[in-house]
Amino acid sequence: MNIGDLLFQLIFFILIIGIVAAVFYAVRSLVIREPDNSKSIERKLDRIIELHEKENKD
Repeated sequence: MNIGDLLFQLIFFILIIGIVAAVFYAVRSLVIREPDNSKSIERKLDRIIELHEKENKD
């Protein structure tokens, strides 16, 4: 086995580990979402609706 084959195998081994880590991180970030973020958006939308209704009354 020469140095070229060893480097080729090492690079692809690192690449495969990187792809697996990226997939794991993506799945983990999709599964573990922050519920506060959606609640925050809902609160902001409620506030916008309240202000819009108040504007329409005047």
